[in-house]
Amino acid sequence: MSDGTQPDGLPSDEPAHGAPRHAVVVGGGLAGVTTALALADAGVRVTLLEGRPRLGGLAFSFQRGELTVDNGQHVYLRCCTAYRWFLDRIEGAALSPLQDRLDVPVLDANRPEGRRLGRLRRDALPVPLHLGRSLATYPHLSLAERARVGRAALALKALDLNDPALDTQDFGSWLAAHGQSARAVEALWDLVGVATLNAVAGDSSLALAAMVFKTGLLSDPGAADIGWAHVPLGELHDRLARKALDSAGVRTEVRTRVTSVSTEENGRWSVQVPGERIEADAVVLAVPQREAHDLLPDGALDAPEQLLAIDTAPILNVHVVYDRKVLARPFFAALGSPVQWVFDRTGASGLKDGQYLALSQSAAHDEIDETVAELRERYLPELERLLPRARGAEVRDFFVTRERTATFAPAPGVGRLRPGARTKAPGLYLAGAWTATGWPATMESAVRSGGGGGGPRREWACWTRCW
Repeated sequence: MSDGTQPDGLPSDEPAHGAPRHAVVVGGGLAGVTTALALADAGVRVTLLEGRPRLGGLAFSFQRGELTVDNGQHVYLRCCTAYRWFLDRIEGAALSPLQDRLDVPVLDANRPEGRRLGRLRRDALPVPLHLGRSLATYPHLSLAERARVGRAALALKALDLNDPALDTQDFGSWLAAHGQSARAVEALWDLVGVATLNAVAGDSSLALAAMVFKTGLLSDPGAADIGWAHVPLGELHDRLARKALDSAGVRTEVRTRVTSVSTEENGRWSVQVPGERIEADAVVLAVPQREAHDLLPDGALDAPEQLLAIDTAPILNVHVVYDRKVLARPFFAALGSPVQWVFDRTGASGLKDGQYLALSQSAAHDEIDETVAELRERYLPELERLLPRARGAEVRDFFVTRERTATFAPAPGVGRLRPGARTKAPGLYLAGAWTATGWPATMESAVRSGGGGGGPRREWACWTRCW
């Protein structure tokens, strides 16, 4: 059409002179990479700028001698449809497979050896019967506690996730009001919740907790089946992601930190990096909330200070290399111990001899600044207590990785602080796990924020149609 509009009256994807629209995406984490791919797939010319020397954000790998180490253990669930889209889009799904069926070994360090193992697994039955046998035989709760868990699950399933009042309540109080004992919270609700929310029940928004449990455990029988990378995360989120971006025609620049974002007199955007000014029709800030706040021009949000009110939560990862195999399972969760989740990373790391275990410690506020010596003194005895084969095994290496701002804190009230994708500045958008995706700070939330399969499509469509 000669006036540059489509039949629906919205602007076309190309300006009158016929050149494709140009978007700059600031940030090369999962949100930024997804945004760049989604826009490129829609025919937009895209420049992706990342300050680090690699893509992947906080889900990355690095070398430690001959080991390839992930900064932290990341998993996803079958219900994470956007992240699964991302894996397909970068041709990495086969490298990060899902379990055939949910099966989580749970070891209680306080029970006698030989009686420590419980399992959370599903059957091929409809919801909620798919977890019925597992719950009925779960040894870490009493018969009465298991019955009360079932009643609380049904009450949770009845909650309306669109009710804004849920975000004003904490999950711990709701559980207590629904008859959940401290043991039930530890052995079931926090076992799942801490790993997915990065907070204990008492510090979590009921809205986010309900979303996690309703979607993951009470929506579809296979929703909670667990997937994780069998290769280093850098293989997926950096190498394969960069290959996909290149194939899509995206200009990707790493080691390129954006210093300012501003509008030009002609209504276009100017993105300043050291030694270069890049003009664009639209800009997407796919960076952490504090960095987004610093780059936002005046008037882009009604209350930009709310971004600074979105608190953060740390994750600590403990890495141990033994001279022999001490764990026969790919992973397990622990009770009665400071240890939370333990994964075997031997094959993914390239280790040829011995075994490499990674301990993922969420909500690690009390430990994030402790010394390596203090953490070694605490966790090596705990691993020996949980894993008899670790007793007498030589520890060849022990180190930690720390992400002090790993996620946004899912505290009550955080929902009203999370902005949507669109700002008040035409052509300026936000992306990131911390934006209003409805999900906690997960890889799924990051990909959804960028419009990846199943993301916020109405807002994403405006990135290419409402300029």
